[in-house]
Amino acid sequence: QVHLVESGGGLVQAGGSLRLSCTASGRTFSNFVMGWFRQAPGKEREFVASVSWSGDNTYYADSAKGRFTISRDNAKNTVYLQMNTLKPEDTAVYYCAADPMLDHLWGSQIDYRSVEIWGQGTLVTVSS
Repeated sequence: QVHLVESGGGLVQAGGSLRLSCTASGRTFSNFVMGWFRQAPGKEREFVASVSWSGDNTYYADSAKGRFTISRDNAKNTVYLQMNTLKPEDTAVYYCAADPMLDHLWGSQIDYRSVEIWGQGTLVTVSS
């Protein structure tokens, strides 16, 4: 099994930046596609971004394109989400996700219920 621990959440003003980190332990990190999801109060968990096993390819939700950047460092067993130009509507608990199957974290049909492994989440609050 892979155990995921997120960090880096907090309170930031609109227009500001945050970098989330997710460090994995357990099984071989590079065997997993990694992703980030978020869940705002009263809303369903939604996909934000994902990165392929090697880090060469990335995929973003429309809401994240141009503002967020996902990356990974397989030597450090860590995936990052750099979030810039944050908006109040970005306020949510952000979850790190891991899955060996590319299809579960890629494309227009991503269903969070198919994702194998989750972190505990980190809260991001963007004030207006």
